[in-house]
Amino acid sequence: MTRRFGTVLIANRGEIALRILRACRELGLATVAVHSEADRNLRHVELADRSICIGPAPSGASYLDAHALLLAARHAGADAIHPGYGFLAENATFARMVEDAGLVFVGPPSQAIALMGDKVSAKAAMRAASVPCVPGSDGALPDDPAEIQALAAATGYPLIVKAAGGGGGRGMRVVRRPEDLANAVAVTREEAGRAFGNPALYLERFLEHPRHVEIQVLADAHGNAVYLGERDCSAQRRHQKVIEEAPAPGIDRSLIEAIGRRCAEASLAIGYRGAGTFEFLYQDGEFFFIEMNTRVQVEHPVTEMVTGIDIVEAQLRIAQGEALGFRQDDVRLSGHAVECRVNAEDPFRFTPSPGRIERFVAPGGFGIRVETHLYAGYEVPPHYDSLVAKIIAHGATREEALVRMRRALAETTIEGIRTNIPLHLKLLEEPGFVAGGFDIHHLERLLEGGALGGTPQ
Repeated sequence: MTRRFGTVLIANRGEIALRILRACRELGLATVAVHSEADRNLRHVELADRSICIGPAPSGASYLDAHALLLAARHAGADAIHPGYGFLAENATFARMVEDAGLVFVGPPSQAIALMGDKVSAKAAMRAASVPCVPGSDGALPDDPAEIQALAAATGYPLIVKAAGGGGGRGMRVVRRPEDLANAVAVTREEAGRAFGNPALYLERFLEHPRHVEIQVLADAHGNAVYLGERDCSAQRRHQKVIEEAPAPGIDRSLIEAIGRRCAEASLAIGYRGAGTFEFLYQDGEFFFIEMNTRVQVEHPVTEMVTGIDIVEAQLRIAQGEALGFRQDDVRLSGHAVECRVNAEDPFRFTPSPGRIERFVAPGGFGIRVETHLYAGYEVPPHYDSLVAKIIAHGATREEALVRMRRALAETTIEGIRTNIPLHLKLLEEPGFVAGGFDIHHLERLLEGGALGGTPQ
């Protein structure tokens, strides 16, 4: 649904809620902040035109309660809902409930979310749109063990068994030998049914040394779609991104242009609308589609810094029915940007570190951007994701961006809790990272060997 609206309910918390609020303000839109009992003192709650408590601290009783969100929207007179990322942002059922309630969901149509939320149907749609996929099963795995073994043999080892409805690094197992396949399928199927409510599985060739490269797209309701360059998100721990950058170091621009245009065309083919991200594994000069995120990404600021395009504002304008105000040839990349995710956790053991912020001093200076909801006196709750800030550095070159990031991290002060800033500082000096082009296993290898300090994992 696209139509003009005047009031947006922000169905999220933390830095992304504040980011959405600011974009709404700049477009002259009124805002409604919903919050749990634990989040009543968040900055965006204070700044919103209206705020409504939707439940106790646990997200299942607040931010994941679709009925509470719709009641809040009706009570406050909101005519649109922006889900941010996480929580219900990629929940097709919630998007459909918003549509059925006569409200605007600031995101893609529920049908597109459903299509791309199931990894099996997503891969089928991408193959139909000529987007390259990792070799593997064409559909969900059958129940017959002999048929599964035959599919695995055709795919080749090593391979990875994945949950069709999985995400966030869960519901997947690497299998290196045929004799291990049956147990991996059984365990993953049981886990998928329990965690995602969908026991369907598929398998793919396991790439040993891939990079994680993603393509940002914007598509409107008027048949226009563009890609906004790419991001390299290969610095990961247990499939969770730690540092992201744009553009991806060392990849030929003609390859990026070719895959980017295919992603834009695929967006139109599936009836997509709004901001979305096509995620790929990249190895030996080839891209292999793995999934599409049907929402704004945590790492969207690096793309904004190199393109000058406000992605959240674009989401809101597209949801209002506006056409994109530019074409693909208008998109130009300028310089390089790096983002470090600052988490409330022990920097090397990764245990959560909630608590009261005794002192907070954000970095500044030319080329530095900070996205955060922190302030002195804020109590970081134990109930949610540990992300508390994103620090983004932009420079004319990658080297300049890294210099600025090191300086910005060094002058950031967060007292009262532990953060992973020490890990970032060590990683930014590590030769493999500095050289660029490392694979998705690089950070974990460093941590396992104790190369970054702390106790080897």
